[in-house]
Amino acid sequence: VVQPTLSILSRATTEASRFPIHRIYCVGRNYLEHAIEMGGNPTRDPPCFFQKPADAATDTSTTDNKRCIIPYPPMTNNLHHEIELVVAIGTPGRNISKQDAKQHIFGYAIGCDLTRRDLQAKAKELRRPWDDAKGFDYSAPCSSIVPCEELKDFVGDAASVNIKLEVNGELRQESSIAKMIWDVPEIVSCLSKYYTLKAGDLILTGTPAGVGPLEVGDVVKASCDELPDCIFEVGPMEL
Repeated sequence: VVQPTLSILSRATTEASRFPIHRIYCVGRNYLEHAIEMGGNPTRDPPCFFQKPADAATDTSTTDNKRCIIPYPPMTNNLHHEIELVVAIGTPGRNISKQDAKQHIFGYAIGCDLTRRDLQAKAKELRRPWDDAKGFDYSAPCSSIVPCEELKDFVGDAASVNIKLEVNGELRQESSIAKMIWDVPEIVSCLSKYYTLKAGDLILTGTPAGVGPLEVGDVVKASCDELPDCIFEVGPMEL
């Protein structure tokens, strides 16, 4: 069994290095406008956590100048994009305080929480888990991870950190991460009360408004300031 990994992009070394993935946690409805567009009440709803399997992570960085291809998933007619800032945990911990959260973060990436929206809607209707809607193959394409020390302060300077997603060059989603309902330290602290966070954990921190459908042939570009872009093309369904 091969452990899933993401590449690490660091100015400190020219050697290729990888970030082994332990678990992938996701935060639902963490931006006001997206919570409203999905029918939630952000003034009342606590953080909603769910998981994807570790091998759902797909490294979109390439060394051969070829575009990463994400196959259109089966059992859906409504695949949606959701851009998300990705937090990579480097130091384990449990019951982490908000003040200490930064000490546990190795770095950041930008990624996309791909969602089978029709299956999610059905799961909500039947009050069932979202696993089929969120945890399918290739459902978490991500850029390379950049260590914290090589970035500006994503926590203290959140208002200047912007994420955006384009499909075929058309802007679909854009926001400052300062618009998160639960900021990064709060997410790390809250999540660590439910689970022991371990080195190798990824946390997808939620998506802003503007989620929408993808079709075969679409080229998706997710970007965030100093982070490398997450670029992929939606390919045909695997047979």
